[in-house]
Amino acid sequence: MIEFQKVTKRYDHDVYALKEVDIKIEKGEFIFLVGPSGSGKSTFLKLIIKEEDPTNGKITINSKELSKLKEKDVPYLRRKIGFVFQDFRLLYDKTVEENIVFALRVIEASEREIRTQVSSALKQVGLEGKEKSYPNQLSGGEQQRVSLARAIATRPPIIIADEPTGNLDNVTAKEIMESLFEINRNGTTVVVVTHDENLIKSSNKRVITLNKGRVASDTGKGGLI
Repeated sequence: MIEFQKVTKRYDHDVYALKEVDIKIEKGEFIFLVGPSGSGKSTFLKLIIKEEDPTNGKITINSKELSKLKEKDVPYLRRKIGFVFQDFRLLYDKTVEENIVFALRVIEASEREIRTQVSSALKQVGLEGKEKSYPNQLSGGEQQRVSLARAIATRPPIIIADEPTGNLDNVTAKEIMESLFEINRNGTTVVVVTHDENLIKSSNKRVITLNKGRVASDTGKGGLI
């Protein structure tokens, strides 16, 4: 589903964000991506959605080699990836329902699909009855659930959650993670970037650690590399 082969990303003045990174994430896997600030996590995500291009190496997403994608096909790549952000990035002048509808209209879903997917997404994250609420009427945990519902409504094969529990209390964080686990159990590939060691330790999921632009460890490969 996601494969990096000897991927290097170098910026100006010989600043390396990633150095010869080899990572293979299979369809349906759940991955924690961790590492200190400056380890290359943000660059890794930018490369996945082709916001940046690698200096060297090959990236394949959902069987498509990104270097061979035409510019006009990049939006279609991004539609296959649902993003969940730490700061939610909701449209605060729109209701919960309207936030999700907006994402579905971007992919040109039919009105029937929109009705079905809005209802299904809200049910999946436990927000039935909140359709007409505005984000500022919701708690932080509920806002993150709206962000999650918006990400899954388009049925992407990949979900990337960038510090999805960073602004939440421990109880709410665990609830958000359980929603992500459930989405994964339904077959979606999930990549979670986090600093929360407690969530990682309690999950028994694969953990990839980046440090200084390299893969320092990968529990899917038997520990330290």
